[in-house]
Amino acid sequence: MKKRIFYLPDTLCILAIAIFVLLDTFVITRTYGTVEAKSTENIQTVSHTNRNETVITDDTYQDDNISINIETYRYNDTTIYVADVQLSSIDYLYSAFANNAYGKNITAKTSTIAEDNNAILAINGDYYGARNSGFVVRNGTIYRTSVSSASQEDLVVNSDGSFSIITEGSTDITSLDALQVYSFGPALIVNGEISVDTNDEVGKAKASNPRTAICEIEPLHYLFVVSDGRTTESKGLSLYEFAQFLTQFNVKTAYNLDGGGSSTMVFNGNLVNNPTTSGNSIKERSISDVICIGY
Repeated sequence: MKKRIFYLPDTLCILAIAIFVLLDTFVITRTYGTVEAKSTENIQTVSHTNRNETVITDDTYQDDNISINIETYRYNDTTIYVADVQLSSIDYLYSAFANNAYGKNITAKTSTIAEDNNAILAINGDYYGARNSGFVVRNGTIYRTSVSSASQEDLVVNSDGSFSIITEGSTDITSLDALQVYSFGPALIVNGEISVDTNDEVGKAKASNPRTAICEIEPLHYLFVVSDGRTTESKGLSLYEFAQFLTQFNVKTAYNLDGGGSSTMVFNGNLVNNPTTSGNSIKERSISDVICIGY
């Protein structure tokens, strides 16, 4: 009995440390900085459109600077939503943080972040806030320089609107002419060729999942792509299946973003896809960041 009592404080201490680590990793929020929300009033544009000439339907948006057309496809028993985006300037593609704050475990729904930042179209980003490492560059500001792994593939949105793929272990992030850097991956298509194989997957994710990707056809011409999954209506896609689907659009670069329950597309304040974590209910997961098209 005395021996058991002797070990009890050590056991309680270890348990307390384990609980704190779990809370610090997944629950406790830490704000490292705040940013100004995007709005029509604070964006600097070369030639701001006359909003009276804007044409909007359920699946299209058209003005002098931004063209968005959303189409729905079926592939491998999965529903996929493709937003074809053409811009007059890279100013209209930007990132936004949950609660307009950079930090850890700070989350909000994609639709909420989109509304807070005047987004016409938004998809989930790389969920940087759930990790302690991996490059983070948003709207030209470098927030995190720690390397996730030497082979980690990141997507760079360059200031000329072109996309490029880098590996963190061989890149000096301060040398990049980058507006955005997303650290999730992997790259799905590089130089027009599929860059994943049938065995590639994100961590321990299932082979069939909801997916999100951002693609470049050419500078200022992009695809925002989200697939459903985990339901009887849509089984979801493997990374290789996702890449195969994207080849029909002749994209130069395609990059896999956070998927599963995070995969969400919002257009003019409305959910486009059917986001789900468990497959039992359709609802948005709160995430740390989104990629937007808007003013």
